[in-house]
Amino acid sequence: MKRRICVFTGTRAEYGILRPLLAAVRDDRGLALQLVVSGTHLARPFGLTYREILEDGFRIDEKVDIRASGADDLSVAASMGLGIARYARSYRRLRPDILVLLGDRYELLSAAAAALVCRVPIAHIGGGDVTEGVLDDSFRHAITKMSHLHFAATRRSRDRIVQLGESPGRVFEVGEIGLDGLAAARFMTRHALERDLGVTLRARTLLVTLHPVTLEPGSAAASLKALLRVLDELEDGLVVFTKANADSGGRELDRMIDAYVSRRPGRAAAFASLGRHRYLSLMRHCLAVVGNSSSGIVEAPSLRVATVDIGDRQRGRERAASVLACRPDAGSIRRALRKACSAPFQASLKLVKNPYGDGRSVPRVVRVLKRHPLANLLKKRFFDLPLPRGLR
Repeated sequence: MKRRICVFTGTRAEYGILRPLLAAVRDDRGLALQLVVSGTHLARPFGLTYREILEDGFRIDEKVDIRASGADDLSVAASMGLGIARYARSYRRLRPDILVLLGDRYELLSAAAAALVCRVPIAHIGGGDVTEGVLDDSFRHAITKMSHLHFAATRRSRDRIVQLGESPGRVFEVGEIGLDGLAAARFMTRHALERDLGVTLRARTLLVTLHPVTLEPGSAAASLKALLRVLDELEDGLVVFTKANADSGGRELDRMIDAYVSRRPGRAAAFASLGRHRYLSLMRHCLAVVGNSSSGIVEAPSLRVATVDIGDRQRGRERAASVLACRPDAGSIRRALRKACSAPFQASLKLVKNPYGDGRSVPRVVRVLKRHPLANLLKKRFFDLPLPRGLR
């Protein structure tokens, strides 16, 4: 009998990373893929991105609407509560052997809580990372404690999972699955992108994504205002925005972006969702990735593209030399952007090494999902580490 692997996706970015894993599980003769789609995939303001999943040839087993508007804190909390009840019903219908969760968003916390109550073992991808500026940091560590198998991107992340009390025999260092397929990918040409997006790419094209910093309410709007002031100084450039996620405060950022784009026809464009293929294709043709998206930390170094990482949203993550961190003020952003666009820095990108692995993570994950014993997987023992002498 095939082992039933249920994979959850709640956002456009998460699905793009999961896609190679979904294909590998679907094509494995010993596994049966189940797909639960929720969150912003089902929300019109975010582009109804569940349709991209269908276009890619995957069958959606459950659509779970949690009314993910992300308008404010109360909306997020309501979505979390609704999600727990509705995800539990989905698990009861699907009866998966293992639930796979990737990342750290609030939808995943609800999905994990429901699975735990329904006694469905959880395999968590991306535990042990650190993003000190957002609530997701706490969500991630909480999901780690509810999970039973762990796939870490780096050695440091693996060590943190063990430090949280998880048994080393259940923690696997596999690399970042978001890098799988990048080396062999057939990206869109400049001409194809221009035709598809309706823009004219330039030598100074910047890809900008700025999400709310959820532990600093209101700060993202100030950061975006400072960034827009700097972007106004680009006389011969094109700025392509991808809009914010469904965190509290994201809609305010989108309104600011729309207003900026409307005043600069031909110099700026904005999209609710590009899809992973178009997004990475555009990244390859850009001079730099700007904002606070994890894609600037994880994928951009492998594509030899500079990153200007603004503020604390990604603080704590391991970084390649291509990533320039700056404070969320105009002066700091301006200096980082000038350095990122400079000829010496652009030349140095050829030698950048990505700390997140070799792009062959998916086979490692599938091997564990297929072979790890299921018996007694739900029962965990806390793995104690000896305290340093000074902390005893």
